[in-house]
Amino acid sequence: MFMKYLAILGRQPEISLAELEALFSNVQGINKNLATFDSTTPPDINRLGGCLKLAIPLNKKPLEYMANLPAGKITLGLSDYSKNTTKKTASMEALKLKKILVRHGRSIRVVENKEAILSTATSLHNGLGGKNDRKIELIKINNDWYKVIGVQDIEKYAKRDQNRPARDAKVGMLPPKLAQILINLCGPLKPGSTVLDPFCGTGVVLQEALLMGYRAYGTDLNERMIEYSSKNLEWLSEKNFFLGHFGGHDRELGRSPRDDGRERPVSQEKCFFSLSQGDATNFQWDQPIDAVACEGYLGKPMSKIPTEIELKEQKQECGAIVTGFLKNLVSQIESGTPVVIAIPAWLREDGRHERLDILDLITDMGYNVNNKSREGLIYCREKQIVARDILILRKK
Repeated sequence: MFMKYLAILGRQPEISLAELEALFSNVQGINKNLATFDSTTPPDINRLGGCLKLAIPLNKKPLEYMANLPAGKITLGLSDYSKNTTKKTASMEALKLKKILVRHGRSIRVVENKEAILSTATSLHNGLGGKNDRKIELIKINNDWYKVIGVQDIEKYAKRDQNRPARDAKVGMLPPKLAQILINLCGPLKPGSTVLDPFCGTGVVLQEALLMGYRAYGTDLNERMIEYSSKNLEWLSEKNFFLGHFGGHDRELGRSPRDDGRERPVSQEKCFFSLSQGDATNFQWDQPIDAVACEGYLGKPMSKIPTEIELKEQKQECGAIVTGFLKNLVSQIESGTPVVIAIPAWLREDGRHERLDILDLITDMGYNVNNKSREGLIYCREKQIVARDILILRKK
């Protein structure tokens, strides 16, 4: 049975929307911040890098719902996405609910609105949308009401990003949220599926794959990156990041041997990873490969907009690596295998991003290119020179 959910989208909503479309059915954008979707199983906010909050429709009037909450003090947060709403109107709506409930003998604290909507940090700090039935956040969209059931744990993302023992700013810092999005854009994967990252770097995609219940297979041209990935994945296990994932059960991290080339099933106790040094343009990977999610070579770091000559050189270098990798990969994966790769796009003086002109080549190699990726799913910070252009491919 399908149930409707509301998603509060991240800072780059077109990418968040694409993530939802890859995983769920009947995805409908309400505005640039909100989308609804249908799912037969409750979605896990910890697995959705592009969603800040998840909510379900409130089938009762807010006062009726809150009057029937368990005894004790209620903490209420309210985010108002209605048209023309302001901080003042959102606060007044929450205080109106409080006044009526106090009149009926309920004790209630209203979380202060600094804006019309509560930030993720505020919701998280106040414990809203969690397992405590008396700490709630309601979302109002005109005449519709929703109850928040999950808030993105930005503190956990930061911890497993910033505290990793092996980091290298020179190779770029892939955010864990984006790593999750790249994996999710592959579409629904069975538990224990093998996710390949052929440009694994310090292992961010690999760590997120493991936390999501998949086997992680990483290769990289640079042997030092393999050492870094190994350190980081071992650290991930030692620090018990697996607690709270996999449906609340802990799992032990183990290495998957690649000497016999046969698949080793993922047990209820272990989640395996495998690492090897190799060039993605000619490496022969072990099987099976159920999905590929990666950030390709982004070229040299840039602090200012490149000249036309610099841009041409970078496009040639990066394009050769990406197309060389995809040409090598296509004969090693089965038809229908998803391949999601972030490649570089460069900021220009007019504010647009110039992308690699390789989509026709990719199609000729034997891949289908998702239509939305042709329009461009650009992931970038404000004024960032080298952005990430996300391609969603699938072998024909």
